[in-house]
Amino acid sequence: MPESYEEVLTRLNRQLENIAEANIKFNEKTELVEGLGLDSFKVLDLLLEVEDEFDISVPMNVLTEVRTVEDMAKKIFEMG
Repeated sequence: MPESYEEVLTRLNRQLENIAEANIKFNEKTELVEGLGLDSFKVLDLLLEVEDEFDISVPMNVLTEVRTVEDMAKKIFEMG
């Protein structure tokens, strides 16, 4: 279980660096789809990576509430 929101954000950023389009700079306010260039397949890949990294199960309906890196980190922290 993650100790803090900052830990979640750090670990999530590592996942995003691997999955986002090359040379894209991002921060907490960056939108996952528009800002990082993630298509629906990459979003699902990210979801699987997040589940493995944080040992959680993310319900699909959560994705409707997640637009930015910050939104994703907060949801992960709440579920952890």
